[in-house]
Amino acid sequence: MLVLALPWWEFIVRAVAVFGCLLLLVRLSGKRTIGQFTPFDLLVVVLLSESVSNALSGGDSSVTGGLISATTLIALNFGLAWATSHDERVERVVDGRAVLLGRNGRIYEQTLKRERISKADLQEALREHDCALKDMRCAFLESDGGISIMKR
Repeated sequence: MLVLALPWWEFIVRAVAVFGCLLLLVRLSGKRTIGQFTPFDLLVVVLLSESVSNALSGGDSSVTGGLISATTLIALNFGLAWATSHDERVERVVDGRAVLLGRNGRIYEQTLKRERISKADLQEALREHDCALKDMRCAFLESDGGISIMKR
C-alpha cells in the first residue's frame, strides 16, 4: 500500500509532463472549453482525466505514489497562479486575453467563427445582461470563457 513501484522522482516528472501537455491542449482548444460546461464538455473532462491517469501513476497503485502526484499537481497549480499574478507575459500565455465579439450593436461574425461561439450563445449573454442588440456597446469573450456585455 505504501511501497512505491517506481522511483519517487518519476511521479514528479510524470505529473509535470501531463500537466504541461494538458495545459497546452486546453489553451489550444479555446476559451469556451473552460467556460460554461455543457454535458458534452463535462464528459470530455471526465474522459480526459481517465485517459491520463495511467500516465500519472505509471502503473503504481500505492497511496504514496498518488500523494506524490497530487502534491506535484497542486504545487504546479500554485506555482502557475503565482507566476501569472507576477508576470504579465506568463498571464497572457496561460490565461489569454479578452476578445471583442461585437461593438455598437454590430456582431463580428468572423470573430464568432474563429472563437467557435454561436450567435445563440451571444444572444443568450445579451438576454442575461438584459441588453438588446441595438443597446450593446461592446461584447467580449473573456479569458475564462464567459461573455460579458457593456451597454451604451
